[in-house]
Amino acid sequence: MSRIGDLSEQLCPDGVPYKVVGDIATVVRGASPRPIQKFITDDENGVPWIKIGDVPAGGKYITRTAQRITGDGAVKSRRVYPGDFVLSNSMSFGRPYISKIEGCIHDGWLAISDFSESFLPDFLYHLLGSPRIQKEFGRRAGLGTVQNLNADIVKAVALPVPPLEVQGAISDVLDLFGSLGVKLEAELQARRRQYVYYRDSLFRFSNATGVERHPLGDVGQFIRGRRFTKDDVVNVGIPSIHYGEIYTHYGVATDSVISHVRNELADQLRYAQSGDVVFAAVGETVEDVAKAVAWLGDALVAIHDDTFLFRSELNPKYVSYFAQTADFHGQKNKYVARAKVNRLSGESLAKIEIPVPSLEEQKRVVDILDKFDALVSDSSGGLGAEINARRKQYEYYRDRLLTFEELLT
Repeated sequence: MSRIGDLSEQLCPDGVPYKVVGDIATVVRGASPRPIQKFITDDENGVPWIKIGDVPAGGKYITRTAQRITGDGAVKSRRVYPGDFVLSNSMSFGRPYISKIEGCIHDGWLAISDFSESFLPDFLYHLLGSPRIQKEFGRRAGLGTVQNLNADIVKAVALPVPPLEVQGAISDVLDLFGSLGVKLEAELQARRRQYVYYRDSLFRFSNATGVERHPLGDVGQFIRGRRFTKDDVVNVGIPSIHYGEIYTHYGVATDSVISHVRNELADQLRYAQSGDVVFAAVGETVEDVAKAVAWLGDALVAIHDDTFLFRSELNPKYVSYFAQTADFHGQKNKYVARAKVNRLSGESLAKIEIPVPSLEEQKRVVDILDKFDALVSDSSGGLGAEINARRKQYEYYRDRLLTFEELLT
């Protein structure tokens, strides 16, 4: 850090110039040959066709593509080369990536090139991704429902241009903090894969154990909730669980809710009690359907009519964990009615078989999985806390190191 201060004092003591992107780089929009399917090819000599799905979440570089296009398609598109930047002009709005490959971009991308006299790539990556520049992109793109970043907007944004030596020192520090976070994220993903494998194995009881499998409908009952709408939601009222909250907010179990509905509906609603498991009956994806949360709160909780409560003598968290397994999903997927909104009936849920060991064994399984779940899901402890700390550390130094006094001329 002291090296950055020394270099800044030596090379730019009075500040740094700010220059608009259009004066120091080339910015162009991608182009899409149409109809695109006509130009997609399996030929390994085809030109890589860069799409947003080719970039890993949180990734910095584009290194490969899932699809290629023909030479004729490439002529109708826009080529990028190793070292060029690409920015999404919608979706992950304004997010920068560095291309490591030669390829073509469609009209959902912008490309930035010819900046080497003014910027080091790593420095420009951190600068373009900084909150100040992202906010400026957003301000210029307008406040519409769908923001669209065009080449003229990017060209008009003014960026600080410190000496290249200062840029190198800054990017070295930010790359270090960023790489630490990436390594921790990779370790967390590895632990999550290990957790999934171990969780599934805990529910695979061999015949020698004497554990029998039973349809859920034979060991408990499914009861459908009753309808309430978004107009019924209030800040203070009857505790409620909406089906969408099950796959966006809740984990394996909860003893508190995030929404309430009007007290006037009390006699019209259906309630889960402590120990019930609430299943989402619908979902935008098949995977979302039948996600479950065990209700462990003391109060009764109203459940939406696109959910079912499951009431049984089984350990509720054991049931909820089972609903995450490959075994459960494999059975469930056979019954899901696929449409714009995927749906599963109570009758179909009741057919899904679950291994039923003793309550003591159910508790043992739950205790083990609770520990694993805390390791991979709890942001306040373990790897999750360390990742958050590293992210905040990176953000602190990024905001500090990328703030420059403007050189007055």
